[in-house]
Order: sequence, then structure tokens, then C-alpha cells
Amino acid sequence: MERSFRPIVRIAGVDVDGNLSLVHGLAEIKGVGPNFALGVSRVLGFNPDMRIGFLTEEEVKKIESVISAPEKHGIPAWMYNRRKDYATGRNIHLVGNELIFFVKEDIEREKRIKSWRGIRHSLGLKVRGQRTRTTGRTGMTVGVRKKRQAQQQQKK
Repeated sequence: MERSFRPIVRIAGVDVDGNLSLVHGLAEIKGVGPNFALGVSRVLGFNPDMRIGFLTEEEVKKIESVISAPEKHGIPAWMYNRRKDYATGRNIHLVGNELIFFVKEDIEREKRIKSWRGIRHSLGLKVRGQRTRTTGRTGMTVGVRKKRQAQQQQKK
């Protein structure tokens, strides 16, 4: 059976380049990383090195069904991108705009309850413990004068 090649394939609402391998092409979808993409290809029995452009419409629909409901197809819960959801307590996997919406909702919740992370988000500072002495500066700040230089300039 000869397969036709399509230069662009639409999977889960995203246009994916047909020249990419299956794993790299699925990783282009927001919420699907390389490991999850490899899991999807193994569950469906597809060759991970196969080009996305050679997929048929039925195969694309199978991939979309696995991405939308991975628990029904035997993908382990540790591969999901949202385990123990705050509202429901279930393990779910989010893709595309859903993922963006849930992340924004989490940040707003943290701001509302005034957690440390929420306060850092609201102030526009770094959240994950990075240094802020030299990086992350905004505005007119150009550099920092050393103590001696500052004292010498004050004496003059």
C-alpha cells in the first residue's frame, strides 16, 4: 500500500510540518512533550521515526484520541502534565488552549490567596528562587557602582 505525503498535517488543532518525525512532530503540540509523544507512538504501535506527512486520516484520529484521553489507552499517570488537579483531584492531561487557561487560573489563585509565589508573580519578580541581584532588571538600570568608587565620587 502506497502512502501519500502531506507537507502539513493538522493534529489536535495544530499544523505540524510533515517532514518531522512522529515524536518531534507531536512534541510541537503545546502540552505534548517528547516523552509523551514517544508513549503515544508506542501505545499505537507506530514507528517513532516515521515522518508525520505519511500518516493517514485514521491514524491522525487515533493519535488525537490518545492525546485527548490517555488514561483509556494505557498511558501511565506519571506522564500526564496535570496530576492531582486542584479542583477535581484527578490526573488529567491538558493540550493547547486548555493548558494555557489552567496555568493562568493557577497563577491567579496563588495571587488571590497571597502565597509566596503569588506575591512574586504580582510584583513581576522571579518566582523559582533565581537570583535577582544582577539579572531580571527592567527599566533604566544599567549597572552597579562598587563601594569604593561610590565613596570616591562622594568625596570629590
